[in-house]
Amino acid sequence: MKVVLFCGGHGMRMRNSADDSVPKPMQMVGPRPLIWHVMRYYAHFGHTEFILCLGYGATHIKEYFLEYRETASNDFVMRDGEVELLDADISDWSITFVDTGIDSAIGERLRRVRRFLGDDEYFLANYADVLTDAPLNDMIDEVKRRGAAASMMLVPPQSSFHCVEATEDGVVTAITPVSEFPIWENGGFFVLTPEIFDHLPEGGDLVADVCGALTRQARLFAYRHTGFWKPADTFKERAELDARYHRGDCPWMLWEGRESDQDLPEDISAAQ
Repeated sequence: MKVVLFCGGHGMRMRNSADDSVPKPMQMVGPRPLIWHVMRYYAHFGHTEFILCLGYGATHIKEYFLEYRETASNDFVMRDGEVELLDADISDWSITFVDTGIDSAIGERLRRVRRFLGDDEYFLANYADVLTDAPLNDMIDEVKRRGAAASMMLVPPQSSFHCVEATEDGVVTAITPVSEFPIWENGGFFVLTPEIFDHLPEGGDLVADVCGALTRQARLFAYRHTGFWKPADTFKERAELDARYHRGDCPWMLWEGRESDQDLPEDISAAQ
């Protein structure tokens, strides 16, 4: 399936990083940028046709892939000046780079890449700033089985805040962590059908307009995931993921075939 990645936003909540000119998808997690980890996740499940919805920082993303060096993170043999890769990251990927506007809403970015989806019955979409170990193809199979128009992955609340109940005269009666409430959040992983474009107006929003309309029609499926899920929407969250990588705790790296408590290969300082 084709994978649409929304990677053109300004990423304002990431703007206390060392280089504010670098777009959020290009912030580093280990020796590779966030968007690379997201794409490797999809490729692990066999989905290697990517459509990048570009906007802010498009040049950074284009140049990264135009100058991509497989030898930076893969073994290879050199004979007579010729390089033979023993493994590869992205050599079998197809990546379509589309300028979808600097200030476009998510839904509008999706509208602007519709022509690249062809006649596919299903396609995937993601905000390009979340990592997970969710069984993606299970979610896809469930959407197909149910005949839904779209699916949204749901995750438990991630907030560390507490909700406090108090009487009118100020006596606290209960303190409950948000994470313990029986509610779910949008996890940012979507399985979609072309039907969604019937509900997507010009300048519209994927969640408010499309998912809202499909909810009223009982055409939106919720896939609940209680395993690993971590956003990188802020500098702090990205730094936490980077720290996990460096201590070898990377449950999202399913392509490594390792458990989260096993060591990863040493970082390659020359990697992009």
